[in-house]
Amino acid sequence: MKKAGMLGASLILIVVALASGANSAGPATLLKADTLAGVSGPYVGTVNPATNNPIREINGGGLPWSIAEGKVVLGADGSLVVKVEGLVLAGGPLTGTNPITQFKAIVSCLTIDGTSATTTNVSTGLFPATAAGDSKIEATIALPSPCFAPIVFVTSPGGSWFAVTGV
Repeated sequence: MKKAGMLGASLILIVVALASGANSAGPATLLKADTLAGVSGPYVGTVNPATNNPIREINGGGLPWSIAEGKVVLGADGSLVVKVEGLVLAGGPLTGTNPITQFKAIVSCLTIDGTSATTTNVSTGLFPATAAGDSKIEATIALPSPCFAPIVFVTSPGGSWFAVTGV
């Protein structure tokens, strides 16, 4: 009988430990991406408004870009971590290099303004970027509520995108 009581008490302690561990796991994740795509094709530049194809009101960089590796984690509390490696020009005389010394991230959400659907874009500050195209962006931003279908862009200081979540 004592063994059964001890076994029951042990199970309760395990359940309590697991439950308390789940509470300390942090905020819910809105978006986790293991790939980003560089700006290319009809998304490049803003020279000709007839062929310009912004995504959620954000224009592509003026030249094509490629990315070796990228990861994004966006928390429901607005915490954002973006890591890029090898985000470099894929065209022009500086192909294979990153001439931009700072990147920022823009999180784009579809949300509701009164009774209308709208797009809200929220930007981080600037973060250092190497000539090899490596950067780590860690910030907390004020997300709109609700934040439907979030997209994360890595951009120039002026806000033109070089890489975006997706493939």
